[in-house]
Amino acid sequence: MNRFASLLETLILTPSRNAKISAMAQYFQDTPDPDRGYALAAITRDLTLANLKPAGLRALVADRVDPDLFAMSYDYVGDMAETISLIWPEADSADVETSPLPGVAGFIADVEATPKSALDAYIAHQLDNASANERWAMIKLATGGLRVGVSARLAKTALAQYGGQDLAEIEKIWHGLDIPYAGLFAWLDGSGDKPQIAAGNIFHPMMLSNPIDADRDFNRLEAADYDAEWKWDGIRVQLVFGADTGGDAADSPASGRMFSRTGDDISAAFPDVTTSLRGQAVLDGELLIGAPQDHGPETDRGDHILFDAQPFNHLQQRLNRKKAAKTQLRDLPAFVRVYDMLFDGGADIRDLPLVTRRDRLARFLQQHDNPRLDLSETLSFDSWQALAALRDTGTDMFGHEGLMIKQKDSLYIAGRPKGPWFKWKRDPRVIDTVMMYAQRGHGRRSSFYSDFTFGIWKGNEILPVGKAYSGFTDEELRELDKWVRAHTTNRFGPVREVEKTLVVELAFDSVHDSPRHKSGVALRFPRINRIRWDKPAGEADTLDSVRTLID
Repeated sequence: MNRFASLLETLILTPSRNAKISAMAQYFQDTPDPDRGYALAAITRDLTLANLKPAGLRALVADRVDPDLFAMSYDYVGDMAETISLIWPEADSADVETSPLPGVAGFIADVEATPKSALDAYIAHQLDNASANERWAMIKLATGGLRVGVSARLAKTALAQYGGQDLAEIEKIWHGLDIPYAGLFAWLDGSGDKPQIAAGNIFHPMMLSNPIDADRDFNRLEAADYDAEWKWDGIRVQLVFGADTGGDAADSPASGRMFSRTGDDISAAFPDVTTSLRGQAVLDGELLIGAPQDHGPETDRGDHILFDAQPFNHLQQRLNRKKAAKTQLRDLPAFVRVYDMLFDGGADIRDLPLVTRRDRLARFLQQHDNPRLDLSETLSFDSWQALAALRDTGTDMFGHEGLMIKQKDSLYIAGRPKGPWFKWKRDPRVIDTVMMYAQRGHGRRSSFYSDFTFGIWKGNEILPVGKAYSGFTDEELRELDKWVRAHTTNRFGPVREVEKTLVVELAFDSVHDSPRHKSGVALRFPRINRIRWDKPAGEADTLDSVRTLID
Protein backbone atom coordinates (compact mmCIF):
# COMPACT_ATOMS: atom_id res chain seq x y z
CA MET A 1 0.00 0.00 0.00
CA ASN A 2 2.89 2.31 0.76
CA ARG A 3 4.20 1.96 -2.79
CA PHE A 4 0.78 2.81 -4.24
CA ALA A 5 0.37 5.78 -1.90
CA SER A 6 3.80 7.07 -2.93
CA LEU A 7 2.83 6.78 -6.59
CA LEU A 8 -0.35 8.80 -6.04
CA GLU A 9 1.56 11.48 -4.15
CA THR A 10 4.08 11.70 -7.00
CA LEU A 11 1.33 11.99 -9.60
CA ILE A 12 -0.42 14.76 -7.67
CA LEU A 13 2.71 16.80 -7.03
CA THR A 14 4.32 16.33 -10.46
CA PRO A 15 3.16 18.83 -13.10
CA SER A 16 5.20 17.32 -15.93
CA ARG A 17 3.32 14.92 -18.23
CA ASN A 18 6.47 12.95 -19.04
CA ALA A 19 7.39 12.68 -15.37
CA LYS A 20 3.93 11.26 -14.58
CA ILE A 21 4.34 8.70 -17.38
CA SER A 22 7.78 7.69 -16.09
CA ALA A 23 6.49 7.36 -12.52
CA MET A 24 3.68 5.04 -13.60
CA ALA A 25 5.96 2.98 -15.86
CA GLN A 26 8.40 2.54 -12.96
CA TYR A 27 5.55 1.47 -10.68
CA PHE A 28 4.39 -1.16 -13.20
CA GLN A 29 7.95 -2.47 -13.37
CA ASP A 30 8.51 -2.61 -9.59
CA THR A 31 5.08 -3.89 -8.53
CA PRO A 32 3.97 -7.52 -8.92
CA ASP A 33 0.62 -8.82 -10.10
CA PRO A 34 -2.17 -8.37 -9.17
CA ASP A 35 -1.38 -5.18 -7.21
CA ARG A 36 -0.28 -3.26 -10.30
CA GLY A 37 -3.39 -4.32 -12.19
CA TYR A 38 -5.76 -3.11 -9.49
CA ALA A 39 -3.76 0.10 -9.15
CA LEU A 40 -4.08 0.65 -12.90
CA ALA A 41 -7.84 0.10 -12.70
CA ALA A 42 -8.09 2.65 -9.89
CA ILE A 43 -6.08 5.25 -11.82
CA THR A 44 -8.18 4.74 -14.99
CA ARG A 45 -11.34 4.87 -12.80
CA ASP A 46 -12.45 1.42 -13.93
CA LEU A 47 -12.44 0.02 -10.39
CA THR A 48 -15.73 0.03 -8.47
CA LEU A 49 -16.23 -1.11 -4.87
CA ALA A 50 -19.78 -1.09 -3.63
CA ASN A 51 -19.38 -1.91 0.06
CA LEU A 52 -17.95 1.31 1.45
CA LYS A 53 -20.06 4.48 1.20
CA PRO A 54 -19.17 8.11 2.09
CA ALA A 55 -21.89 8.13 4.75
CA GLY A 56 -20.20 5.20 6.47
CA LEU A 57 -16.88 7.02 6.47
CA ARG A 58 -18.49 10.12 8.00
CA ALA A 59 -19.96 8.00 10.77
CA LEU A 60 -16.62 6.31 11.31
CA VAL A 61 -14.67 9.51 11.68
CA ALA A 62 -17.39 10.99 13.93
CA ASP A 63 -16.47 8.35 16.53
CA ARG A 64 -12.86 9.58 16.58
CA VAL A 65 -13.11 13.34 15.95
CA ASP A 66 -15.42 16.12 17.11
CA PRO A 67 -18.15 16.37 14.40
CA ASP A 68 -17.99 20.17 14.30
CA LEU A 69 -14.23 20.08 13.86
CA PHE A 70 -14.57 17.57 11.05
CA ALA A 71 -17.30 19.66 9.37
CA MET A 72 -15.16 22.79 9.48
CA SER A 73 -12.11 20.89 8.24
CA TYR A 74 -14.07 19.30 5.40
CA ASP A 75 -15.47 22.71 4.48
CA TYR A 76 -11.93 24.06 4.20
CA VAL A 77 -10.20 21.09 2.53
CA GLY A 78 -13.06 20.23 0.16
CA ASP A 79 -12.15 16.53 -0.24
CA MET A 80 -13.46 13.87 2.14
CA ALA A 81 -10.62 11.39 1.73
CA GLU A 82 -8.00 14.07 2.26
CA THR A 83 -9.86 15.47 5.27
CA ILE A 84 -10.18 12.07 6.95
CA SER A 85 -6.57 11.14 6.23
CA LEU A 86 -5.31 14.36 7.85
CA ILE A 87 -7.69 14.57 10.79
CA TRP A 88 -7.66 10.89 11.75
CA PRO A 89 -5.94 10.74 15.16
CA GLU A 90 -2.66 8.91 15.36
CA ALA A 91 -3.22 5.75 17.34
CA ASP A 92 -1.17 4.94 20.42
CA SER A 93 0.89 1.90 19.54
CA ALA A 94 0.18 0.54 23.01
CA ASP A 95 -3.54 0.54 22.33
CA VAL A 96 -3.49 -0.79 18.77
CA GLU A 97 -2.52 -4.23 17.55
CA THR A 98 -0.19 -3.27 14.72
CA SER A 99 -0.03 -5.39 11.60
CA PRO A 100 1.39 -4.89 8.12
CA LEU A 101 -0.91 -3.07 5.74
CA PRO A 102 -2.34 -5.21 2.95
CA GLY A 103 -1.29 -4.53 -0.62
CA VAL A 104 -3.67 -2.98 -3.11
CA ALA A 105 -5.14 -6.31 -4.20
CA GLY A 106 -5.38 -7.56 -0.60
CA PHE A 107 -7.14 -4.42 0.59
CA ILE A 108 -9.68 -4.59 -2.24
CA ALA A 109 -10.32 -8.29 -1.58
CA ASP A 110 -10.80 -7.58 2.15
CA VAL A 111 -13.26 -4.73 1.52
CA GLU A 112 -15.29 -6.87 -0.87
CA ALA A 113 -15.28 -9.95 1.40
CA THR A 114 -15.87 -8.30 4.78
CA PRO A 115 -19.53 -8.26 5.90
CA LYS A 116 -21.01 -4.80 6.22
CA SER A 117 -21.44 -5.31 9.95
CA ALA A 118 -17.68 -5.74 10.35
CA LEU A 119 -16.48 -3.34 7.66
CA ASP A 120 -16.29 -0.27 9.90
CA ALA A 121 -14.02 -2.08 12.34
CA TYR A 122 -11.78 -3.33 9.52
CA ILE A 123 -11.41 0.14 7.96
CA ALA A 124 -10.74 1.75 11.34
CA HIS A 125 -8.03 -0.81 12.08
CA GLN A 126 -6.31 -0.17 8.75
CA LEU A 127 -6.50 3.61 9.19
CA ASP A 128 -4.96 3.27 12.65
CA ASN A 129 -2.00 1.39 11.18
CA ALA A 130 -1.49 3.69 8.20
CA SER A 131 0.29 6.97 7.55
CA ALA A 132 -1.67 9.98 6.31
CA ASN A 133 -0.73 9.24 2.68
CA GLU A 134 -1.67 5.58 3.05
CA ARG A 135 -4.99 6.51 4.66
CA TRP A 136 -5.78 8.76 1.73
CA ALA A 137 -4.88 6.04 -0.77
CA MET A 138 -7.04 3.43 0.99
CA ILE A 139 -10.07 5.70 1.20
CA LYS A 140 -9.76 6.64 -2.46
CA LEU A 141 -9.46 2.98 -3.42
CA ALA A 142 -12.58 2.14 -1.45
CA THR A 143 -14.76 5.05 -2.55
CA GLY A 144 -13.49 5.86 -6.06
CA GLY A 145 -13.18 9.39 -7.38
CA LEU A 146 -9.41 9.16 -7.72
CA ARG A 147 -8.21 12.51 -9.08
CA VAL A 148 -4.45 12.67 -9.43
CA GLY A 149 -4.06 14.61 -12.67
CA VAL A 150 -3.90 11.48 -14.81
CA SER A 151 -6.33 10.57 -17.56
CA ALA A 152 -7.01 7.00 -18.63
CA ARG A 153 -5.16 7.66 -21.87
CA LEU A 154 -2.08 8.92 -20.00
CA ALA A 155 -2.06 5.73 -17.94
CA LYS A 156 -2.23 3.68 -21.16
CA THR A 157 0.63 5.79 -22.53
CA ALA A 158 2.66 4.76 -19.48
CA LEU A 159 1.78 1.13 -20.22
CA ALA A 160 2.99 1.57 -23.80
CA GLN A 161 6.28 3.05 -22.59
CA TYR A 162 6.72 0.33 -19.99
CA GLY A 163 6.10 -2.50 -22.45
CA GLY A 164 7.65 -0.92 -25.55
CA GLN A 165 4.37 -1.27 -27.46
CA ASP A 166 2.29 1.01 -29.66
CA LEU A 167 -0.37 2.91 -27.71
CA ALA A 168 -2.87 2.29 -30.53
CA GLU A 169 -2.51 -1.46 -30.06
CA ILE A 170 -3.26 -1.14 -26.33
CA GLU A 171 -6.29 1.04 -27.09
CA LYS A 172 -7.67 -1.55 -29.51
CA ILE A 173 -7.82 -4.28 -26.88
CA TRP A 174 -8.38 -2.24 -23.72
CA HIS A 175 -12.15 -2.58 -23.39
CA GLY A 176 -12.01 -6.32 -23.85
CA LEU A 177 -9.67 -6.81 -20.90
CA ASP A 178 -10.62 -7.84 -17.38
CA ILE A 179 -9.22 -6.42 -14.15
CA PRO A 180 -6.44 -6.99 -12.94
CA TYR A 181 -5.11 -7.21 -16.53
CA ALA A 182 -2.87 -10.23 -16.00
CA GLY A 183 -2.81 -11.06 -19.72
CA LEU A 184 -2.01 -7.47 -20.64
CA PHE A 185 0.97 -7.29 -18.29
CA ALA A 186 2.22 -10.69 -19.42
CA TRP A 187 2.28 -9.39 -23.00
CA LEU A 188 3.98 -6.14 -21.96
CA ASP A 189 6.50 -8.08 -19.89
CA GLY A 190 7.32 -10.29 -22.87
CA SER A 191 6.17 -13.46 -21.09
CA GLY A 192 2.91 -13.91 -23.01
CA ASP A 193 1.18 -13.27 -26.29
CA LYS A 194 -0.91 -10.22 -27.06
CA PRO A 195 -4.45 -10.71 -25.69
CA GLN A 196 -6.86 -11.61 -28.47
CA ILE A 197 -10.07 -9.63 -28.25
CA ALA A 198 -13.03 -10.52 -30.45
CA ALA A 199 -15.13 -7.63 -31.83
CA GLY A 200 -18.11 -9.03 -29.94
CA ASN A 201 -20.29 -6.54 -28.14
CA ILE A 202 -17.47 -4.54 -26.55
CA PHE A 203 -16.60 -0.89 -26.88
CA HIS A 204 -13.81 0.10 -29.26
CA PRO A 205 -11.88 3.32 -28.50
CA MET A 206 -13.00 6.20 -30.65
CA MET A 207 -11.07 8.49 -32.93
CA LEU A 208 -11.27 12.12 -31.88
CA SER A 209 -10.68 15.43 -33.60
CA ASN A 210 -8.64 18.53 -32.86
CA PRO A 211 -9.88 22.14 -32.98
CA ILE A 212 -8.72 23.77 -36.18
CA ASP A 213 -6.70 26.96 -36.16
CA ALA A 214 -8.16 28.69 -39.21
CA ASP A 215 -5.33 31.21 -39.52
CA ARG A 216 -2.58 28.58 -39.41
CA ASP A 217 -4.02 25.25 -40.56
CA PHE A 218 -5.81 26.34 -43.74
CA ASN A 219 -2.54 27.72 -45.11
CA ARG A 220 -0.86 24.32 -44.89
CA LEU A 221 -3.75 21.99 -45.78
CA GLU A 222 -5.12 21.21 -49.23
CA ALA A 223 -8.90 21.46 -49.43
CA ALA A 224 -9.03 18.67 -52.03
CA ASP A 225 -7.63 16.21 -49.47
CA TYR A 226 -10.53 16.66 -47.05
CA ASP A 227 -14.24 15.99 -46.73
CA ALA A 228 -16.58 17.92 -44.48
CA GLU A 229 -19.75 17.15 -42.52
CA TRP A 230 -22.02 19.13 -40.24
CA LYS A 231 -21.14 18.96 -36.55
CA TRP A 232 -24.38 17.83 -34.96
CA ASP A 233 -25.54 18.95 -31.52
CA GLY A 234 -25.93 15.57 -29.82
CA ILE A 235 -23.56 13.15 -28.13
CA ARG A 236 -21.01 10.89 -29.75
CA VAL A 237 -21.94 7.19 -29.58
CA GLN A 238 -20.78 3.84 -30.84
CA LEU A 239 -23.17 1.08 -31.91
CA VAL A 240 -21.95 -2.51 -31.62
CA PHE A 241 -24.34 -5.20 -32.77
CA GLY A 242 -24.95 -8.52 -34.46
CA ALA A 243 -21.95 -10.56 -33.37
CA ASP A 244 -24.17 -13.21 -31.77
CA THR A 245 -26.32 -13.72 -34.84
CA GLY A 246 -23.83 -13.46 -37.66
CA GLY A 247 -25.89 -10.70 -39.13
CA ASP A 248 -26.28 -12.31 -42.53
CA ALA A 249 -29.86 -11.30 -43.16
CA ALA A 250 -31.25 -7.82 -43.25
CA ASP A 251 -34.11 -8.83 -40.98
CA SER A 252 -32.01 -10.84 -38.51
CA PRO A 253 -32.36 -9.50 -34.97
CA ALA A 254 -29.15 -8.11 -33.52
CA SER A 255 -28.02 -7.90 -29.95
CA GLY A 256 -27.26 -4.19 -30.06
CA ARG A 257 -25.36 -2.09 -27.57
CA MET A 258 -24.78 1.64 -27.47
CA PHE A 259 -21.74 3.20 -25.83
CA SER A 260 -20.85 6.80 -25.02
CA ARG A 261 -17.50 8.19 -26.13
CA THR A 262 -16.04 7.19 -22.75
CA GLY A 263 -17.20 3.58 -23.10
CA ASP A 264 -20.24 3.76 -20.80
CA ASP A 265 -23.00 1.37 -21.85
CA ILE A 266 -26.17 3.47 -22.36
CA SER A 267 -28.13 0.81 -24.25
CA ALA A 268 -30.95 0.51 -21.71
CA ALA A 269 -31.73 4.22 -21.95
CA PHE A 270 -32.19 4.07 -25.73
CA PRO A 271 -34.01 0.83 -26.61
CA ASP A 272 -35.74 2.57 -29.52
CA VAL A 273 -32.35 2.55 -31.25
CA THR A 274 -30.73 -0.64 -29.96
CA THR A 275 -33.74 -2.90 -30.63
CA SER A 276 -34.00 -1.62 -34.21
CA LEU A 277 -30.53 -2.79 -35.28
CA ARG A 278 -30.12 -5.46 -37.94
CA GLY A 279 -27.05 -7.09 -39.42
CA GLN A 280 -23.59 -7.04 -37.88
CA ALA A 281 -21.38 -3.93 -37.58
CA VAL A 282 -19.65 -1.42 -35.33
CA LEU A 283 -20.77 2.11 -36.23
CA ASP A 284 -19.70 5.59 -35.11
CA GLY A 285 -22.16 8.46 -35.06
CA GLU A 286 -24.11 11.14 -33.22
CA LEU A 287 -27.07 10.36 -30.99
CA LEU A 288 -29.88 12.83 -31.59
CA ILE A 289 -33.53 13.35 -30.77
CA GLY A 290 -35.76 13.66 -33.79
CA ALA A 291 -39.10 15.08 -34.83
CA PRO A 292 -40.78 13.46 -37.83
CA GLN A 293 -40.24 15.33 -41.07
CA ASP A 294 -43.39 16.58 -42.76
CA HIS A 295 -43.49 14.72 -46.05
CA GLY A 296 -47.17 15.28 -46.76
CA PRO A 297 -50.27 13.14 -46.30
CA GLU A 298 -49.32 10.59 -48.96
CA THR A 299 -46.05 9.58 -47.27
CA ASP A 300 -45.96 6.05 -45.85
CA ARG A 301 -44.62 6.93 -42.44
CA GLY A 302 -45.20 3.59 -40.62
CA ASP A 303 -41.83 2.09 -39.73
CA HIS A 304 -39.93 4.32 -42.12
CA ILE A 305 -40.08 7.66 -40.38
CA LEU A 306 -37.35 10.10 -41.24
CA PHE A 307 -36.26 12.48 -38.50
CA ASP A 308 -35.29 16.11 -38.24
CA ALA A 309 -32.64 16.64 -35.56
CA GLN A 310 -33.79 18.59 -32.52
CA PRO A 311 -31.69 20.85 -30.24
CA PHE A 312 -29.55 19.31 -27.52
CA ASN A 313 -31.95 20.14 -24.68
CA HIS A 314 -34.37 17.55 -26.10
CA LEU A 315 -31.68 14.86 -25.84
CA GLN A 316 -30.65 16.05 -22.39
CA GLN A 317 -34.05 14.96 -21.05
CA ARG A 318 -33.16 11.35 -21.86
CA LEU A 319 -29.53 11.34 -20.73
CA ASN A 320 -28.27 10.00 -17.39
CA ARG A 321 -31.24 7.66 -17.03
CA LYS A 322 -30.99 3.94 -16.45
CA LYS A 323 -34.19 3.32 -18.38
CA ALA A 324 -36.28 5.40 -20.77
CA ALA A 325 -39.85 6.22 -19.80
CA LYS A 326 -42.65 5.29 -22.21
CA THR A 327 -43.55 8.95 -22.64
CA GLN A 328 -39.96 9.76 -23.61
CA LEU A 329 -39.87 6.97 -26.16
CA ARG A 330 -43.05 8.42 -27.65
CA ASP A 331 -42.33 12.15 -27.45
CA LEU A 332 -38.52 12.14 -27.76
CA PRO A 333 -37.62 9.49 -30.35
CA ALA A 334 -33.89 8.86 -30.63
CA PHE A 335 -31.87 8.11 -33.74
CA VAL A 336 -28.20 8.00 -34.71
CA ARG A 337 -26.72 10.04 -37.53
CA VAL A 338 -23.93 7.68 -38.61
CA TYR A 339 -20.67 8.93 -40.10
CA ASP A 340 -18.16 6.08 -39.81
CA MET A 341 -17.77 2.32 -39.70
CA LEU A 342 -15.21 0.36 -37.69
CA PHE A 343 -16.35 -3.22 -38.38
CA ASP A 344 -18.32 -4.40 -41.40
CA GLY A 345 -19.72 -7.75 -40.37
CA GLY A 346 -16.81 -9.46 -38.68
CA ALA A 347 -14.18 -7.56 -40.72
CA ASP A 348 -12.09 -4.91 -38.97
CA ILE A 349 -11.91 -2.01 -41.47
CA ARG A 350 -10.30 0.62 -39.24
CA ASP A 351 -7.10 0.42 -41.29
CA LEU A 352 -8.92 1.29 -44.52
CA PRO A 353 -9.15 4.92 -45.79
CA LEU A 354 -12.11 7.01 -44.68
CA VAL A 355 -13.64 7.16 -48.17
CA THR A 356 -13.58 3.35 -48.37
CA ARG A 357 -15.16 3.01 -44.93
CA ARG A 358 -17.85 5.50 -45.94
CA ASP A 359 -18.65 3.54 -49.11
CA ARG A 360 -19.04 0.34 -47.11
CA LEU A 361 -21.13 2.20 -44.53
CA ALA A 362 -23.48 3.52 -47.22
CA ARG A 363 -23.93 0.02 -48.66
CA PHE A 364 -24.58 -1.41 -45.21
CA LEU A 365 -27.26 1.18 -44.39
CA GLN A 366 -28.89 0.62 -47.76
CA GLN A 367 -28.92 -3.13 -47.22
CA HIS A 368 -30.26 -2.89 -43.66
CA ASP A 369 -32.84 -0.16 -44.08
CA ASN A 370 -33.46 1.32 -40.63
CA PRO A 371 -35.23 4.62 -39.84
CA ARG A 372 -33.17 4.92 -36.65
CA LEU A 373 -29.88 5.03 -38.58
CA ASP A 374 -29.21 7.99 -40.85
CA LEU A 375 -26.10 8.55 -42.99
CA SER A 376 -24.41 11.87 -42.29
CA GLU A 377 -24.20 14.14 -45.33
CA THR A 378 -20.84 14.83 -46.95
CA LEU A 379 -20.61 18.49 -47.96
CA SER A 380 -19.23 19.64 -51.32
CA PHE A 381 -16.62 22.42 -51.39
CA ASP A 382 -13.64 23.29 -53.57
CA SER A 383 -11.82 25.77 -51.31
CA TRP A 384 -11.49 26.74 -47.69
CA GLN A 385 -13.29 30.00 -48.50
CA ALA A 386 -16.26 28.02 -49.81
CA LEU A 387 -16.22 25.84 -46.69
CA ALA A 388 -16.21 28.96 -44.49
CA ALA A 389 -19.34 30.18 -46.27
CA LEU A 390 -21.01 26.79 -45.65
CA ARG A 391 -20.09 26.99 -41.97
CA ASP A 392 -21.62 30.45 -41.62
CA THR A 393 -24.82 29.33 -43.36
CA GLY A 394 -25.13 26.17 -41.30
CA THR A 395 -24.63 27.83 -37.95
CA ASP A 396 -26.74 30.93 -38.64
CA MET A 397 -29.66 29.35 -40.48
CA PHE A 398 -29.81 25.77 -39.18
CA GLY A 399 -28.18 25.95 -35.75
CA HIS A 400 -25.37 23.47 -36.45
CA GLU A 401 -22.47 23.45 -34.00
CA GLY A 402 -20.07 23.90 -36.88
CA LEU A 403 -18.19 21.53 -39.18
CA MET A 404 -16.14 18.35 -39.03
CA ILE A 405 -13.23 18.29 -41.48
CA LYS A 406 -11.76 14.84 -42.20
CA GLN A 407 -8.86 13.72 -44.35
CA LYS A 408 -10.19 11.45 -47.10
CA ASP A 409 -7.48 8.83 -46.72
CA SER A 410 -7.40 8.90 -42.88
CA LEU A 411 -7.38 5.59 -41.01
CA TYR A 412 -9.52 5.14 -37.90
CA ILE A 413 -6.96 5.68 -35.14
CA ALA A 414 -8.04 5.56 -31.49
CA GLY A 415 -7.34 8.72 -29.53
CA ARG A 416 -6.71 12.20 -30.87
CA PRO A 417 -4.06 12.03 -33.61
CA LYS A 418 -2.95 15.38 -34.98
CA GLY A 419 -3.86 16.11 -38.58
CA PRO A 420 -6.53 13.71 -39.88
CA TRP A 421 -9.69 15.11 -38.25
CA PHE A 422 -10.57 18.65 -37.26
CA LYS A 423 -13.59 20.33 -35.72
CA TRP A 424 -14.45 23.87 -36.69
CA LYS A 425 -17.05 25.02 -34.21
CA ARG A 426 -19.06 28.18 -34.58
CA ASP A 427 -17.80 31.21 -32.70
CA PRO A 428 -18.97 31.19 -29.07
CA ARG A 429 -21.72 33.51 -27.92
CA VAL A 430 -21.17 35.81 -24.94
CA ILE A 431 -23.38 37.49 -22.37
CA ASP A 432 -22.71 39.60 -19.28
CA THR A 433 -23.81 37.92 -16.05
CA VAL A 434 -23.69 38.63 -12.31
CA MET A 435 -21.95 36.28 -9.86
CA MET A 436 -24.43 34.88 -7.34
CA TYR A 437 -22.74 31.94 -5.56
CA ALA A 438 -19.29 30.39 -5.22
CA GLN A 439 -18.25 26.90 -4.16
CA ARG A 440 -14.92 25.34 -3.31
CA GLY A 441 -13.25 23.27 -6.00
CA HIS A 442 -11.63 19.85 -5.80
CA GLY A 443 -8.10 18.54 -5.96
CA ARG A 444 -5.56 21.34 -6.27
CA ARG A 445 -8.45 23.83 -6.22
CA SER A 446 -9.84 22.61 -2.91
CA SER A 447 -8.54 25.70 -1.10
CA PHE A 448 -10.11 28.10 -3.60
CA TYR A 449 -13.62 29.15 -4.49
CA SER A 450 -13.54 28.14 -8.13
CA ASP A 451 -17.06 26.93 -9.04
CA PHE A 452 -19.40 29.83 -9.69
CA THR A 453 -23.10 30.35 -10.34
CA PHE A 454 -24.09 33.33 -12.49
CA GLY A 455 -27.37 35.07 -13.13
CA ILE A 456 -29.12 37.56 -15.41
CA TRP A 457 -31.77 40.20 -14.78
CA LYS A 458 -35.52 39.66 -14.94
CA GLY A 459 -37.00 42.93 -13.88
CA ASN A 460 -35.43 43.73 -10.51
CA GLU A 461 -34.52 40.11 -9.79
CA ILE A 462 -31.39 38.16 -10.73
CA LEU A 463 -32.10 34.58 -11.83
CA PRO A 464 -29.48 31.83 -12.17
CA VAL A 465 -28.61 31.01 -15.76
CA GLY A 466 -25.52 28.81 -15.54
CA LYS A 467 -22.46 27.54 -13.65
CA ALA A 468 -18.87 27.88 -14.77
CA TYR A 469 -15.55 26.68 -13.39
CA SER A 470 -13.16 27.18 -16.31
CA GLY A 471 -11.83 29.87 -18.60
CA PHE A 472 -9.69 31.76 -16.09
CA THR A 473 -5.98 31.82 -15.33
CA ASP A 474 -4.44 30.86 -11.98
CA GLU A 475 -3.93 34.54 -11.20
CA GLU A 476 -7.57 35.32 -12.02
CA LEU A 477 -8.63 32.41 -9.81
CA ARG A 478 -6.75 33.94 -6.89
CA GLU A 479 -8.40 37.29 -7.58
CA LEU A 480 -11.87 35.73 -7.77
CA ASP A 481 -11.28 33.74 -4.57
CA LYS A 482 -10.15 36.88 -2.74
CA TRP A 483 -13.20 38.77 -4.00
CA VAL A 484 -15.59 36.00 -2.90
CA ARG A 485 -14.14 35.94 0.64
CA ALA A 486 -14.41 39.71 0.94
CA HIS A 487 -17.98 39.96 -0.42
CA THR A 488 -19.71 36.95 1.18
CA THR A 489 -23.24 37.66 2.44
CA ASN A 490 -24.32 34.13 3.46
CA ARG A 491 -22.90 30.64 3.85
CA PHE A 492 -24.38 27.25 3.06
CA GLY A 493 -21.73 24.67 3.95
CA PRO A 494 -19.05 24.84 1.21
CA VAL A 495 -21.15 27.35 -0.78
CA ARG A 496 -21.06 31.10 -0.29
CA GLU A 497 -23.62 33.62 -1.45
CA VAL A 498 -21.97 36.84 -2.54
CA GLU A 499 -22.92 40.43 -3.15
CA LYS A 500 -24.59 40.76 -6.57
CA THR A 501 -22.06 43.29 -7.85
CA LEU A 502 -19.41 41.44 -9.91
CA VAL A 503 -20.05 41.15 -13.66
CA VAL A 504 -18.50 38.23 -15.53
CA GLU A 505 -18.69 37.74 -19.28
CA LEU A 506 -19.65 34.14 -20.02
CA ALA A 507 -18.94 32.39 -23.31
CA PHE A 508 -21.15 29.46 -24.33
CA ASP A 509 -22.03 27.37 -27.37
CA SER A 510 -25.81 27.79 -27.38
CA VAL A 511 -28.82 28.56 -25.22
CA HIS A 512 -32.01 26.50 -24.96
CA ASP A 513 -35.35 26.53 -23.19
CA SER A 514 -35.13 24.65 -19.91
CA PRO A 515 -38.07 24.10 -17.56
CA ARG A 516 -35.63 22.81 -14.91
CA HIS A 517 -34.12 26.25 -14.40
CA LYS A 518 -35.89 29.14 -12.70
CA SER A 519 -34.87 31.46 -15.53
CA GLY A 520 -36.39 29.06 -18.07
CA VAL A 521 -33.17 28.92 -20.11
CA ALA A 522 -29.91 26.95 -19.94
CA LEU A 523 -26.49 27.65 -21.43
CA ARG A 524 -24.53 24.91 -23.22
CA PHE A 525 -20.89 24.61 -22.08
CA PRO A 526 -20.62 27.94 -20.25
CA ARG A 527 -17.12 29.17 -19.36
CA ILE A 528 -15.69 32.44 -18.10
CA ASN A 529 -14.54 34.63 -20.96
CA ARG A 530 -13.69 37.83 -19.15
CA ILE A 531 -14.02 39.32 -15.67
CA ARG A 532 -15.63 42.73 -15.98
CA TRP A 533 -14.26 44.46 -12.91
CA ASP A 534 -15.15 47.75 -14.63
CA LYS A 535 -18.82 47.06 -15.34
CA PRO A 536 -21.69 47.79 -12.93
CA ALA A 537 -24.10 44.92 -12.24
CA GLY A 538 -27.03 46.91 -13.58
CA GLU A 539 -25.56 46.64 -17.09
CA ALA A 540 -25.58 42.82 -17.14
CA ASP A 541 -27.81 41.10 -19.67
CA THR A 542 -31.51 40.49 -19.17
CA LEU A 543 -33.58 37.36 -19.63
CA ASP A 544 -35.29 38.94 -22.62
CA SER A 545 -31.99 39.61 -24.37
CA VAL A 546 -30.72 36.08 -23.68
CA ARG A 547 -33.92 34.52 -25.01
CA THR A 548 -33.28 36.14 -28.38
CA LEU A 549 -30.23 33.85 -28.70
CA ILE A 550 -32.24 30.62 -28.46
CA ASP A 551 -31.67 28.42 -31.50
